[in-house]
Amino acid sequence: MLELVSRETDHDVPVRAPIEILLQRVAGGDQAAFSELYDQVAARIFGLVRRLLIDQSQAEEVTQEVFLEIWQTAPRFAAEKGSALSWLFTLAHRRAVDRIRSAQASRVRDMTIGIRDLEAPIDSVSEAAEIKVEHERVQRALGELTDMQRQAISLAYYGGLTQSEIATQLSVPLGTVKTRIRDGMIRLRDALGVTA
Repeated sequence: MLELVSRETDHDVPVRAPIEILLQRVAGGDQAAFSELYDQVAARIFGLVRRLLIDQSQAEEVTQEVFLEIWQTAPRFAAEKGSALSWLFTLAHRRAVDRIRSAQASRVRDMTIGIRDLEAPIDSVSEAAEIKVEHERVQRALGELTDMQRQAISLAYYGGLTQSEIATQLSVPLGTVKTRIRDGMIRLRDALGVTA
């Protein structure tokens, strides 16, 4: 007669439920199944995320997000579309890629803002020379106007007066002031070579 001999080591090894079964139980809200699923796959998911993200703390954070997503979306797992482990790895991969894209977008945004806020070096000597040359051009152009045009434009642009205030100050009709300013501006534009 054959005697069945039991091995002590067989009794010490816990039986692990298949991941597919655990996911089905997690979909039903089974916290114990979620804990067992975590124990079985956390290291592998973390390894995948860590390879993609490189940064340890980012990988830990994304791995937590993956497990939260597993808890929330376990009912969407469809065994006929692939294995449970593949589904879990897909979730992890997507989360890691999303984090990479987010970090890249943030870097680009920061760089764009940094470039925008970067003050360009100013050559004050060159700028002062350009302003002086431009001022001289305007003075020459103003010299080509009639005295009445030059007076009306000077009061408007240098004096800051409105056309009505100029008319009152010069004791002329408003229409006359408007005509002088308009004709003077046309002559200035031509003298300075400004195209409309």
